[in-house]
Amino acid sequence: MVPFLNKVASEIMNLDQKLSPLRKGLLEFLVLKIVSGTTVYVADILKRLAGTEFATQEGTLYPLLSKLRREGLVDYEWQESEAGPPRKYYRLTSAGQAQLAELDDYWARINKTISELGN
Repeated sequence: MVPFLNKVASEIMNLDQKLSPLRKGLLEFLVLKIVSGTTVYVADILKRLAGTEFATQEGTLYPLLSKLRREGLVDYEWQESEAGPPRKYYRLTSAGQAQLAELDDYWARINKTISELGN
């Protein structure tokens, strides 16, 4: 029975490797969606992602937010905090809103294609 379990574990690891780039791209999409609602602090983003397939850590989120900022999709402002030092609150830029609209449209088309091909 152990060889069977080893094979199953190996197949799961291979699937995780295949899905990793997809998850990475979707995480960026989800972060843009979260930030689109209102200005948010990193802890707010992490809380929204917790318990989902896209739960992540600060060590992943901060570089992603930096990338999105360099691309002009998000910006931040410092706000005073009652619980300590000032915090960065992120928001979408107009370019970020445009990119999110394109991603939403693309996602709808992908879902439609998958549904149509699956029947």
